[in-house]
Amino acid sequence: MALHHLPQAIWLDSGRPQSLYGRFDILSAAPAITLETRESNTVIGLHDGTTLTSSDNPFQLLQQYLITTAPLTEVPFSGGALGYFAYDLSRRLEKLPKIASQDIELPDMCVGIYPWAIVQDHQQESAWLVINKALAPAYNFSEIEQITRFHEPKNIFKIDELFFNINKFKAELNVESYTEAHSKIQTYIRNGDCYQVNFAQRFSTLYKGNPLAAYLKLRAALPSPFSAYMQLKQGAVLSLSPERFIHINGTHVETKPIKGTIARGKTPDEDLANAIALRSSEKDRAENLMIVDLLRNDLSKTCTDVKVPELFSLQSFANVHHLVSSVTGQLKPHTHPLEVLASSFPGGSITGAPKIRAMEIIEELEPTRRSLYCGSLGYISTCGNMDTNIAIRTLVCADDKIYCWGGGGIVADSESTQEYQESIAKVKVLMDTIEQQFGESI
Repeated sequence: MALHHLPQAIWLDSGRPQSLYGRFDILSAAPAITLETRESNTVIGLHDGTTLTSSDNPFQLLQQYLITTAPLTEVPFSGGALGYFAYDLSRRLEKLPKIASQDIELPDMCVGIYPWAIVQDHQQESAWLVINKALAPAYNFSEIEQITRFHEPKNIFKIDELFFNINKFKAELNVESYTEAHSKIQTYIRNGDCYQVNFAQRFSTLYKGNPLAAYLKLRAALPSPFSAYMQLKQGAVLSLSPERFIHINGTHVETKPIKGTIARGKTPDEDLANAIALRSSEKDRAENLMIVDLLRNDLSKTCTDVKVPELFSLQSFANVHHLVSSVTGQLKPHTHPLEVLASSFPGGSITGAPKIRAMEIIEELEPTRRSLYCGSLGYISTCGNMDTNIAIRTLVCADDKIYCWGGGGIVADSESTQEYQESIAKVKVLMDTIEQQFGESI
């Protein structure tokens, strides 16, 4: 990636060619404006080097810096916002208790206004350099045009030249603690507090070097359609997400929740048997349906004609099979895409139902804050298009540590040992891949 030396470089990655579910890649760097939210304040960095601080709602604040321009017919992104919205940003939307430890010092929102991008269309086998001068008239676009001439040898680098080392990941929650938390969730379910809680455990270790090296190995091992790599001042985000959160194209709105997971089989027969078992699992179908109902309610706040055109479809990835559903709607007049994102944030598939009570239980039982995990990465174009993921299968590099989370939905008939093993299985391929490739005592 010839842009990796530029500030806040970002790659929204379809996982092509191994993953066939995605279509577009979007790459950019050096945003004209940056917005970083920490708790109640957002620091806005302007292109001339000056900064402003605001306590306004970060979603509304971001909207102020997104001018409206005409759509491009060839590609979905015409310049605009690229970045992440961490799970902990939900505290600006809902009143939640403060119990879990906050030990990752990254912004709750880190978004840039990018007046240019390279957009690759893997279906049409074409690439576009998009420049939106209306977003930043004083921007040095001639420098960007020079950098993005990828055919020139001086812009090519070798992946093997990127240095990266990592220690072995360690679970931060032992079996006994996980079992105790699972038991408390079951009690809440029996008492009628909730129907489902998405409970996660965290893994972490030390690292040195350039996280881009790790991301490139991970995308080869686990190609996923809503992946992303983003460089930060204090580290990086490496997301290998299979799950779309909110997609807006014109006035069409779609969300595709994942609920229901089973490991791929070691043989073709075992793999088929696992897929059939998942599709026929009453527990997984019920869990999926709970989240579909939740997301129908969320989309109804900003959309009309909300429908469920797809229910319990099977999608297969390198390590697991998933049950995936689709909820669609038509954007209400004069509704901004960021209003849709905010009214549905964070995604119901990674909280539980009812959402707010599930989030309160998560705060009580998960010992550390989730940071970016289960938040969202993506783009909001000046033309009104938007596409965002659910930041699962996601690693966060902050200072000298790298973090990874695995979780799953706990319902009334969940079994503790099985759920514990599933939370590890979902991210084991991520941890194993970089341990085997880059493992070394630090």
